[in-house]
Amino acid sequence: VQLVESGGGLVQPGGSLRLSCAASGRIDSIMSMVWFRRAPGQQRELVATITTNTGHTTYTDPVKGRFTISRDNAKNTVDLQMNSLKPEDTAIYYCGAVDTTLTNYWGQGTQVTVSS
Repeated sequence: VQLVESGGGLVQPGGSLRLSCAASGRIDSIMSMVWFRRAPGQQRELVATITTNTGHTTYTDPVKGRFTISRDNAKNTVDLQMNSLKPEDTAIYYCGAVDTTLTNYWGQGTQVTVSS
């Protein structure tokens, strides 16, 4: 499974960004997809998850009500819509996938910077 993120950039506080993750390869084996982030000097944080069959989603508390994860199985993409962005959302965002063998896959990451 190969994952490629896009959509990062610089945005002012209160603004919005939409990240996209394109999956290729053995995508039929993927059970769930996730977005992680790593801020400078901090541990990796699981931001949101979505299952590929039911579309069940979960979010970490700091992003609830502001971020939305969604999937398009026809396009093999998973997006993360981020609204009301805050400086503390600044991080490298990574797309991940878990397959039926519980193998994890990761993208290369995309930088999101929230600053005035």
